[in-house]
Amino acid sequence: MAGTDSATTGQGAVSGYVHPEVLVETSWVAEHLNDPNIRLIEVDEDVLLYEVGHLPGAVKLDWHVDVQDPVTRDFVHQKGFEELMSRWGINNDTTIVLYGDKNNWYACYSFWLFSMYGHKDMRIMNGGRQKWEAEQRPMTKEIPHFAATTYHAQPMDESIRAFRDDVASGLKNPGRGLIDVRSPQEFTGELIHMVNYPQEGAQRGGHIPGAKSIPWGMAANSDGTFKSPEELRQLYLSREITPDKDVISYCRIGERSAHTWFVLTYLLGYPRVRNYDGSWTEWGNLVKAPIEKP
Repeated sequence: MAGTDSATTGQGAVSGYVHPEVLVETSWVAEHLNDPNIRLIEVDEDVLLYEVGHLPGAVKLDWHVDVQDPVTRDFVHQKGFEELMSRWGINNDTTIVLYGDKNNWYACYSFWLFSMYGHKDMRIMNGGRQKWEAEQRPMTKEIPHFAATTYHAQPMDESIRAFRDDVASGLKNPGRGLIDVRSPQEFTGELIHMVNYPQEGAQRGGHIPGAKSIPWGMAANSDGTFKSPEELRQLYLSREITPDKDVISYCRIGERSAHTWFVLTYLLGYPRVRNYDGSWTEWGNLVKAPIEKP
């Protein structure tokens, strides 16, 4: 859970979210660029954007490298995560502000991962890089350097993570809500291979039986900010994704679905939401795993 200290809670965030403290506005970030207790982390889908220019003092998280185990299809282990945080000069009580491109798609993915390792005080910059640039706020190419710290992560808590067996065991469970956050073309199976993402290939197109199609981008406004609480509630309730259900979201590798996990968990306060990061690249390649097409 993100921190709720009075100095930073809900600064400029839209009222009505269940946990407004997880959002900070660009104006708040601009006022805290030199705060030593805050670490800005940019994490983009396009990993080259950081070098083009980034927020002053922000470090770069390359999702291809920094948080992926190079051998197993899994995340960096606990020691590796500790080393990453230490290298960026982050302590256990540092306020982390995550932001990035494409409606904070990978910022929310990192928020989800960091949550499993127990970092308590995290925020998402509402609107991300897009809004910051649109407001013509300062950017730099200077790479910051921080004194190393000794960071202690908790063993990974996977209670917010779903695995293929969790998905398979609930296929006929009416109390489970399954969300496919991919594009409609991916959901129907019309689009199987993503040209720009060869590492996300699957043998089959379609979707997991019973999944509701709610593309992740529907939760964001055109400026990259999150939609209002009322709009978000209607978006999910209209598709029978209700707070009483055990909810699992998925996409192709779990990054877009982490955005939906963040919205449901923190902005709407759904109590039981998990992200299936194996997603379609796992399910679509599983022998005999059932799928649906129109």
